Amino acid sequence: MKKVTIRIMPKQGVLDPQGKAIQTSLSALGFSEVEGVQTGKLVELFLEDSEDINKRVGEMCDKLLANPVMEDYHFEVEGAVRP
Repeated sequence: MKKVTIRIMPKQGVLDPQGKAIQTSLSALGFSEVEGVQTGKLVELFLEDSEDINKRVGEMCDKLLANPVMEDYHFEVEGAVRP
């Protein structure tokens, strides 16, 4: 079994209202050194090992997990693991 960690983030230039709200709140709490915040998603999948695992995960991201118009994604496949 393989563990796949997928990081999904807004593309450059796409508005991130949640990130802006976090930045504003941090500033209000005295953390003025924070110049920007970008929020995203982290998804972990546990999959059966296969030769085309990278292709299959890419398809999962393109079809469901990420919005390719507004988000970029990157994933890493780890060795044999147990969920």
